[in-house]
Amino acid sequence: MFQGATALNLDAKGRLAIPARKREALVAASEGQLVLTAHPHHCLLLYPALAWEPIRDKVLGVSGLDKQAAAIKRMLVGMASDEVLDSAGRLLISPEQRKFAQLEKVVWLIGQGSHFEIWSDAGWQKEQDAVFALGDQLPPGLEDLAL
Repeated sequence: MFQGATALNLDAKGRLAIPARKREALVAASEGQLVLTAHPHHCLLLYPALAWEPIRDKVLGVSGLDKQAAAIKRMLVGMASDEVLDSAGRLLISPEQRKFAQLEKVVWLIGQGSHFEIWSDAGWQKEQDAVFALGDQLPPGLEDLAL
């Protein structure tokens, strides 16, 4: 299970050094095979390949004639790339994916259970501000959440 938020730096070539503890879990969950794709919220999703496959298959199963379904298919599958970490444990993020997520020097690696989200520093701050703006109102499905 992937959890936690970590601020990291992209190097000049667009590589992201995954912290050792998170890297070990990713490699164990996928035998080193990863998938990096775009999310409609303008972040990137990093999945172990085995966790990504059922999601990809479900997305590919929807009709391409439905405009919303086709748009989601184009984003999730069309921007997906098969990745492996290099020998130093770095993930290369393509220029297209960096542009999509507006990634610059500082990025955030956010654990989401089965996968990680990769956010720009500004995007992650905006997400946090949106949560704080909710106040005491919880979204559907979490109304009875007690912390």
